[in-house]
Amino acid sequence: MKMSQRGRLGLRLSAVAVLGMAILSNPSAKTSRTAGGIPQEVVNLMAAYGAEAVMLDRGSRDYRTPEDIPWKGRPGTANSSAIVFGDPAKPGWYVYLLKRGPNDWSKPHSHPNDRYITVLGGTMWIGTGNKLDPDKTIGIKAGGIIRDIANQPHYDGTKEDGMYIEIAGMGPATSVPAEAK
Repeated sequence: MKMSQRGRLGLRLSAVAVLGMAILSNPSAKTSRTAGGIPQEVVNLMAAYGAEAVMLDRGSRDYRTPEDIPWKGRPGTANSSAIVFGDPAKPGWYVYLLKRGPNDWSKPHSHPNDRYITVLGGTMWIGTGNKLDPDKTIGIKAGGIIRDIANQPHYDGTKEDGMYIEIAGMGPATSVPAEAK
């Protein structure tokens, strides 16, 4: 008995539904590194029904999903950070994420290398000079970009809405306290 095209389509749709349920019900699917996070059993099932598992060459394009980001918090605050690529303590490029809660300010400081900051959420309030003065800052909202110029004193912080930023630069990344004048 020959199966019609409609019948084959129905069989494939059923296989996709079973595949979806298998992925969603398998806790290891969220942490597995095989086939871009797809467990081997599911890859085998997909192959049996003609579906393709997408596998990227991590040597050509590396990535992190939100579940892969290693957030670490500062005790007693709403602040957390995560190193996403590279190592800020070593020479070479790095990227890290920073979340700050409301009303949190850095002391005036500088960095030995330029840094590039993208505001992902909230508002980052930025100021320049050796003296912290939140009233002499400008707010950069989500989508804005900031360049911290090497060896130039600055400070930054949050007001009521907090912030979520991405920082990229060349390591080693250190912070040098500004001298009060």
